[in-house]
Amino acid sequence: MSSTPNLDTRNHNALWAGVFVESLARGGVRTAVISPGSRSAPLAFAFARHPVIESISVLDERSAAFFALGLAKATGKPTVLVCTSGSAAANYYPAIVEARESGVPLLIITADRPAELRACASGQTIDQQKIYGGYVSFFHELTTPELSLPRLRYLRQTAIHALERALLPQPGPVHLNAPFRDPLSPVPDDGATAAFAAKIDWNSFFSHVAPNEAGTHMVATPPTLAPDAHGVIIAGPEQGRDPAAYARTVGELARKLGWPVLADALSPVRHYGEGAPNVVTAYDAILRNRSAAERLKPETVLCLGGWPTSKILRSWLDASDAPTWLMSERMDNRDALHGRTRHSALSLGALVELLPGVTAPNEYEGLWASFERQARQALDGRLQATVELFEGKAAWLLAQHLPPETRLSIANSMPVRDAEYFWPATARRIQPFFNRGANGIDGTLSTAIGVAHRAARPAVLLTGDLALLHDTNGFLLRSSLQGSLTIVLINNRGGGIFEHLPAAEFDPPFEQFFATPQEVDFRSLAATYKVEHVVVRDWAHFTSLVATLPPAGIRLLELQTDRKRDAARRKRWFAEISAALT
Repeated sequence: MSSTPNLDTRNHNALWAGVFVESLARGGVRTAVISPGSRSAPLAFAFARHPVIESISVLDERSAAFFALGLAKATGKPTVLVCTSGSAAANYYPAIVEARESGVPLLIITADRPAELRACASGQTIDQQKIYGGYVSFFHELTTPELSLPRLRYLRQTAIHALERALLPQPGPVHLNAPFRDPLSPVPDDGATAAFAAKIDWNSFFSHVAPNEAGTHMVATPPTLAPDAHGVIIAGPEQGRDPAAYARTVGELARKLGWPVLADALSPVRHYGEGAPNVVTAYDAILRNRSAAERLKPETVLCLGGWPTSKILRSWLDASDAPTWLMSERMDNRDALHGRTRHSALSLGALVELLPGVTAPNEYEGLWASFERQARQALDGRLQATVELFEGKAAWLLAQHLPPETRLSIANSMPVRDAEYFWPATARRIQPFFNRGANGIDGTLSTAIGVAHRAARPAVLLTGDLALLHDTNGFLLRSSLQGSLTIVLINNRGGGIFEHLPAAEFDPPFEQFFATPQEVDFRSLAATYKVEHVVVRDWAHFTSLVATLPPAGIRLLELQTDRKRDAARRKRWFAEISAALT
């Protein structure tokens, strides 16, 4: 389906529903079973006018659901069910139970009232959140429609992912709850929707959406990658059992494509220097230069595992709107950018085997290498010259002085970002561990103790003060620890990450409600749990402490820093370094 879509632009609900239905059609949907109702009107109009989807009206939702079940059984492809809000959704339940137990792909779309009309006795409204419980493979509530390209991209990618989940890893029902505000019918607005839609290249917008033989764009075949393209490999956070083998595989992939590897600090690629060539670590500084960011705009993106920590890098990838392959053997949606992304479940090893021989790096890779040399030299020079206890220098020195193959747990908030900003590519085989699933600070210490327990070598935790305080009960595990953990505590007396957010400009209430300053005496805290405590005097003292780690027990190294000064330093450095790039 390559022709330009005929989208209804009479109002924003009509356009929203049209984009959603077009995405499903291009993803392989050919039949929709629709029961009448008011709240589902935008969807009903969109399905009814689509040229390749057969839309069938069935009055009784219970009957409609079993009818759709039979259609899906016969075709093996997802059949769409659409109903209005309220008890209509409950009538689908028996057929959904059957679809789950018999492995039949259904995509259930229940229209709903927006949040402000729920739980207030508004008519035809019940709680539809996860109404089908564990009988669906995937549930998601769509945001309410709006005229926004990022939101339409999100809508498109969510529709595609819902189709994937209806088929993989095994067929079954999935549920999308779709709230709508008025107007529900395609009543023409003042022309704002048509004007907005006219600015979008819809062929490009939908170009990557196509079903494979299984009826979904999820593939187990290799992505189409052209070595002569301006392509980048994004090595996102990776916490595998064999980081050395992973880094070698990424390296072979990079050599065959001739593409640079932008390696997250939480990826083994940054720590196993013998693995990948052309590793870029200073992208956060490089991409702040608008000219450089434009010159480096990619034609193809290959993302391994998940998106990186760096907000600057993610924003650049988002703005590029480049065709993207996301390589992940996970079945859930890992694409928070909602770009023109295709998901391949092929393993990296299999992909490498299928690619042709080694390709010489092209001019694009050379441009990245030039910017990396400039930015890396500027960063390293500033860090080397910094005498004060600057938070970012702690991460930089750990990269150089930790014993090889150390297990390093890195806390969320500022520590993981300082690692992202300042940790150079090395061959010391440091093994990063992290809780980046939900990105919270809870359980930081306890997780690190678990990583250290029975480890072959002493382990280290890099953390901020608030993350450590959030989990001080983790110290109760001291007597159970069989191994060694050195805690590198950045004590800046509050939440340093918030100094980099717009909220920092509003004080009050910034200090009290965001920075949340604390005055804990960590020496006394450590003594309470019989933990050794050392206040770091200077950088020479710090490097001597981390270069030789104790064989057993828990040790707390406290670096007392100034979060406002350090936040200002980061901002100044990045502005200076990015401006100087040529």
